[in-house]
Amino acid sequence: MKSSDPADKFDRRELFKRGALAGLGVVLAPLATGASTDAPTTDRPQVRRYAELGKTGMKVSDISFGSSRLRAGQEDIVRHAFDAGINYFDSASEYSGGESEITIGNALVGKRAKVYLTSKLITEPDMPRAAMMQTLEMSLKRLRTDYIDVYFNHAVNDVARLKNPEWHEFTAAARKQGKIRFVGMSGHAGHLIECLDYALDTNQVEVILAAYNFGQDPRFYQRFLGGFDFVARQPDLPRVLAKAHQKGVGVVVMKTLMGARLNDMRQYESGGATFAQAAFRWVLSNSNVNALVVSMTSGELIDEYLGASGWRTAAAGDLPLLGRYARINGASYCRHACNACESSCPNDVPIADVMRTRMYALDYSDLDFARREYSILAGNASACLTCSAKPCANACPHGVPIASYTAPTHRMLG
Repeated sequence: MKSSDPADKFDRRELFKRGALAGLGVVLAPLATGASTDAPTTDRPQVRRYAELGKTGMKVSDISFGSSRLRAGQEDIVRHAFDAGINYFDSASEYSGGESEITIGNALVGKRAKVYLTSKLITEPDMPRAAMMQTLEMSLKRLRTDYIDVYFNHAVNDVARLKNPEWHEFTAAARKQGKIRFVGMSGHAGHLIECLDYALDTNQVEVILAAYNFGQDPRFYQRFLGGFDFVARQPDLPRVLAKAHQKGVGVVVMKTLMGARLNDMRQYESGGATFAQAAFRWVLSNSNVNALVVSMTSGELIDEYLGASGWRTAAAGDLPLLGRYARINGASYCRHACNACESSCPNDVPIADVMRTRMYALDYSDLDFARREYSILAGNASACLTCSAKPCANACPHGVPIASYTAPTHRMLG
């Protein structure tokens, strides 16, 4: 039966412009459904599967706690997650100016043996090991622990940071001293693939944390388009995730909600399933992914997110919902790690990073977090205020009108 809803009609040009599944009049056959459980079932939402994180021996909740927006005094959110079975808490030294780690530490006092804690450090190619150790020790103090399970070289977008011998000396010393158990790398920017390949090929990491969602995975399109020659912007990402899995490296993913404009989709959700759950099921259906982390800002959202725990396939209504989201938001969403626009700006504006901070401000509705992230960028979008906008016009293969967003972002966050 054909739908009369114009939003369900497909257009080939729309697919190219916005990277949306909602195209070509394709019939979307539902995937097989089913959830596996490793935990007892209760009436309240809870973790239903714990995954082996590579060769680390850690069994982590498939949907885990992201704390980039956690503030002081929000221990109740952390405890809600713990009580629901979440055992992997992801943080970083700079999240909320250190408040994130303090809140996690306060909330999990007496529970250390039951959880896994991570932290991260943004390094530089010439950063000395002493500074790295100082940052680690501050994180240990804030988290109220003697050791961190996985310590990440954070937001890596330059292979030179991975080549810094001081990082390797630091991690070796910290591991010997019992301050960290495993070493990882996180990334979500334009050179993600290059950095992940290098880290994996040189056996530097035991866990990776990478940006990954349905809107940047070519399988999202190819699964339904048969022999149609779709040019994916990030065709190597699934390959790198598979390489990590094959090497026994733990794979955790982030940015799974493609901008997290949850309210845009409420009117289309039905049968108790939500857009967030559909997006999580898509990610977790990839056998090379062990778990995901997502910013958890309320008990209600934690309960919603855990509705997807235990799933290893998409549910029947997920794919049309994801396709609709991509169609609605595709023209404003900057794909993480695409960076096709990088060379278009003569003023070296870090377009993808500027767009990411805009997402935090508008999609996440977290202006304080967005301003902090914008303030630490190596460059900003001030040049866009007086630019003709011609250099970056049509630079985005997904049709994002770059100049329409970068200058307003600087006014808002600069």
